[in-house]
Amino acid sequence: MSRELMQQNIEKAQCEIDSKKSVVKNGKMRQHYHFMPQTGWLNDPNGLIYFKGKYHFFFQHNPYHGFWGSMHWGHAVSDDMLHWEYLPLALAPSEIYDNDPRGGCFSGSALEHDGKLFLMFTGTTNEGKGFEQTQCIAYSEDGIHFEKYERNPVLTAPEGIPTDLFRDPKVWKHEDTYYMVCGASRGNKGQALLYRSKDMFHWTFFNVLAESRGEWGYMWECPDFYPMGDKYVLTFSPMGAGEHTSVYLVGDFDYETGKFNCHVTGEIDWGFDYYAPQSFLAPDGRRILVAWANGWEWMPLWKDWGPTYKEGWCGSFNIPREVRMMGDGTLQFLPIAEVETIRENRKHKDELVVTEKETELTAGDGVCFELKLNIDLEKTDADKLELVLRCGEGKKTACLLDFKNAEMSVDRNEADGWSRGISRSVMYLKGKKELDVHILSDQSSLEIFTDQYQNNHSNNIFAGDAQNQLKIRAYGGRVVIRKFESYGLKECFK
Repeated sequence: MSRELMQQNIEKAQCEIDSKKSVVKNGKMRQHYHFMPQTGWLNDPNGLIYFKGKYHFFFQHNPYHGFWGSMHWGHAVSDDMLHWEYLPLALAPSEIYDNDPRGGCFSGSALEHDGKLFLMFTGTTNEGKGFEQTQCIAYSEDGIHFEKYERNPVLTAPEGIPTDLFRDPKVWKHEDTYYMVCGASRGNKGQALLYRSKDMFHWTFFNVLAESRGEWGYMWECPDFYPMGDKYVLTFSPMGAGEHTSVYLVGDFDYETGKFNCHVTGEIDWGFDYYAPQSFLAPDGRRILVAWANGWEWMPLWKDWGPTYKEGWCGSFNIPREVRMMGDGTLQFLPIAEVETIRENRKHKDELVVTEKETELTAGDGVCFELKLNIDLEKTDADKLELVLRCGEGKKTACLLDFKNAEMSVDRNEADGWSRGISRSVMYLKGKKELDVHILSDQSSLEIFTDQYQNNHSNNIFAGDAQNQLKIRAYGGRVVIRKFESYGLKECFK
């Protein structure tokens, strides 16, 4: 009966999607090349995997409304991570452990096991004792139609862990053993708990992989753990840690003891809208990272999450990024190379000298574009460089590179009437001869990458088509740009 109930709930939700998708796709704030739902709400990326010749993205989804609630798992496949085919919903609330209007099938991950595609997810419900979160399994022969394991849940919160702060399993295999890291909270401090299994169904606690001493918030959401070279990387989104939305730790890991010793810490992104990143391996060996282009910590800065809910949808993913490691153990996060396949209308200059007189630049249609600058720091004597993006009708977003104080900031207070806040980060310029800047603009987002893709800002900007001007100026001297390139970017969603 439970299998039938999930199928009935999936069919009901699919009817809702099908009845609205033709209207929703014409929304003025819809993205052009960033992944988004056909209708309704999207948050965390889930179950990212390359399976049977396709990239599979699953996602936290409320198909009924442009607000969070009653979590389902949406599903789409792609050949290039830019053009997507939407598939039937993979999971819907249907069981005592997940069938709650303020719960459902929360975040998790995917793994191929015995030729099947397995999903591990957090079931969330409230049976009168407060919210309870447990770890559950579903599986599929074809990677499209899923069945929940009849003996779910396979794991409950350990003693001392609040039952509503135990979620987001990320699973992987090493040699003949399966491992899983899960987010938790103990003593009001965030933790990543490590488990292991021989069959994917029976799990035992192994170790506390890492935990906050107070600096990284009270709960670690969406932890991920993977090797890079001879090191291991732990990422998570800490709740209650202020401006820190997505953190990475790099160190050594011992499979015999389950101990992780961290040596390097860093930020994946300093913007307001980068949260819950999850990674997977592409078939060519690249480690690809995908995140939700929003963030719970910033909800008070929005009014109803911006205007998109009025169009029947809310939420998109940031552009997928390739993770690379530098010689000092810090990480880079580069937009995937596939973006190059949607470029058009290239413009370039071998050298551009920017003065205190504001200059207008051209990049695509000014809404959907890519911009790359290489700043010659040795020839630059200005204190600051300002890029005014998505400018028009008295609105703008300002990116300021402060060379004197080695700081970068993105100000969206005048962007659109909805967005608020200035995101800031430190630029490490000492001894450097150049500074690279790479910008991806879409209808409702700006992603700005600098300093070899180690200093990044992702921010939602709900700007109209008339906000299509790009301006640049220097303060206190000249800025010499060694190379300037811009492109329009073709639409992927139609």
